[in-house]
Amino acid sequence: MDESQEKEEQQTSEPIIQPIIDLGSSLIQTDKGTIYVLTIVGQIEGHQVLPSSAKTTKYEHVLPLLAKLEESDEVDGVLFLLNTVGGDVEAGLAIAELIAGMTKPTVSIVLGGSHSIGVPLAVAAKHSFAVPSAAMTIHPVRMNGTIIAVPQAFEYLAKIQERIVDFITTHSRISAERLQQLMRETGQLTADVGTVISGKQAVTLGLIDEVGTLSGALDALYQMIGQARETHP
Repeated sequence: MDESQEKEEQQTSEPIIQPIIDLGSSLIQTDKGTIYVLTIVGQIEGHQVLPSSAKTTKYEHVLPLLAKLEESDEVDGVLFLLNTVGGDVEAGLAIAELIAGMTKPTVSIVLGGSHSIGVPLAVAAKHSFAVPSAAMTIHPVRMNGTIIAVPQAFEYLAKIQERIVDFITTHSRISAERLQQLMRETGQLTADVGTVISGKQAVTLGLIDEVGTLSGALDALYQMIGQARETHP
């Protein structure tokens, strides 16, 4: 292979590889449809910039990308790969709201885990999966740093909690009462209240639609794309 051929191959591969490096995303093109794959990993970074050593998903990158995907004629559906420890509550909710508001077929799959504010992200897609080894931590809202111990501060936290509960119950089959019960559980976490559930338990509770793997998530998304094409040819 001569030098010119090597340069040509390198230039051809760069558009494919660069989005994976920058955003952990890729485009899958088949006869059944074009799927955009987006990973949500590490901590959800909000208004505070996290240390460079932390693996993060930056909401200022994800929000405009979701808007672009919604309007793109080249993308038929979006697959979200989730492995997040949680993070900024309002940034996470903002991403979840945009996902839930998309008209295109969307599927999420919880891989290692989708903890804390990762729970709304997991249920935001039109259909959700969790691998058998997945884990999800459900706990009340907490605030880092010092807060003034006045009724207004606790009312603020209660309102945030209410927004999270409303979102999760609107986009899944779990009841608000059962969700709050899991949040207040005291027998599982060593120094905190809350509950850790597996992928199978998440399905039983009605948080996640079904236990499955990548192939199942792709099949479901292609099926949704096919139905959308029949409805709007």
